[in-house]
Amino acid sequence: MSNRKIVITQNLKQEYIEKIKNIVPEWDVIASKDQAVWQKHAKDAEIVAGWKSLLEDYCLGDESSLKWLQTWSAGVDSLPLERLQAKGTILTSANGVHAYPISETIFALMLGLTRKIHTYVKNQQTKTWDHAHLSLEIHEKTIGVIGVGEIGKETAKIAKAFGMTVLGVRHSGRTTEFVDEMYTPDQLDQVLPKCDYVVVTLPHTKDTHHLFGKEQFKLMKTTAFFINIGRGEVVVEEELIKALQEGTIAGAGLDVFEIEPLSSESPLWEMENVIITPHTSGATEQYNKRVIENILIPNLKTYTAGKTPDINLVNYEKGY
Repeated sequence: MSNRKIVITQNLKQEYIEKIKNIVPEWDVIASKDQAVWQKHAKDAEIVAGWKSLLEDYCLGDESSLKWLQTWSAGVDSLPLERLQAKGTILTSANGVHAYPISETIFALMLGLTRKIHTYVKNQQTKTWDHAHLSLEIHEKTIGVIGVGEIGKETAKIAKAFGMTVLGVRHSGRTTEFVDEMYTPDQLDQVLPKCDYVVVTLPHTKDTHHLFGKEQFKLMKTTAFFINIGRGEVVVEEELIKALQEGTIAGAGLDVFEIEPLSSESPLWEMENVIITPHTSGATEQYNKRVIENILIPNLKTYTAGKTPDINLVNYEKGY
């Protein structure tokens, strides 16, 4: 009888592989980004950590052994959710590992736009000494965090160091530390006119698709900055572009887009009031460590005890 298998589609340090093997000593542990290494084991894998589109052919057929999929990303909208659900696959995400790097990126974008750092970097390239009408401060302003999960909570915490008023939007409406006022999604229109910064940390689901469009941008202050590090599909990109061009809002810091990579034809590239990053806000030297130690290993202990892994267990109906 063959051993049970866990396939991890990532290159891991040996110390992490050993930690996993200590929990499942009788299992075969296959860890590699190289498809040639993992594909011959994929059909027999009871657990897969790190989804690749090519795995669909191996893991979702009738003969597949897959019982639990642990993603290596927080978002699950790109996965074949209907097929995974139909197969009865337990699905857990890497939600929470991004709180530090993404909150840092959020404030890098906010501060960059506020203090015109992006403008000065461009001036440096042409050796131009120009004030650029710098005048804004971030201190004591109001920030709206649209999606108060782990990233949103860390963002709120940092905002308090700047003496900011923090308004939050979350599905449950449940209050949390560092958020002065909490709202539910149906109250979004009440939040937007109050904000100097609107920060979107939402996943892409049927409920959040194109949540931000012409009407939402019209509700914002003309001096407000829009930051999106959630998912590009949450925003109607053409209407964001128009709002930026017409001065409906002051500027935007964007890490995600409706279609990625962002087309070289997009007007966003040339806008003086926009900072673009290439969907890298979650990148960090600590990524694998946090996924393995904070999520995969605790969930693996739960799974091998005969229970359903409960850290970041995805609700298929909600899409997160």
